Amino acid sequence: MYDVTLISDTVQDGIRKTTFQTCDVVCSMQIDIETEGDVIRRVQYTKGCHGNTQGLARLCEGMKVSDVITRLEGIDCKGRGTSCPDQLARALKQCKKRR
Repeated sequence: MYDVTLISDTVQDGIRKTTFQTCDVVCSMQIDIETEGDVIRRVQYTKGCHGNTQGLARLCEGMKVSDVITRLEGIDCKGRGTSCPDQLARALKQCKKRR
């Protein structure tokens, strides 16, 4: 119900670039993620609360995928059942499954 939808998944020079559409109950519309192995290199949200999503993205840079999932999974925004951070965790979980 609140899952993200994979739009694209490519690998070039060891850098994996994935793009996900978020569910329609959050403010953001899309999340672009770059990983190298199990480390997040870059996260970028489209739409959403710009300052919050930008801050969240920077905090995740350099972290292990599994650590970010553990910290963000299940965060709820205003009783919606998910949030922009939770959507990132869901996207990262899908990335791990697709390896």
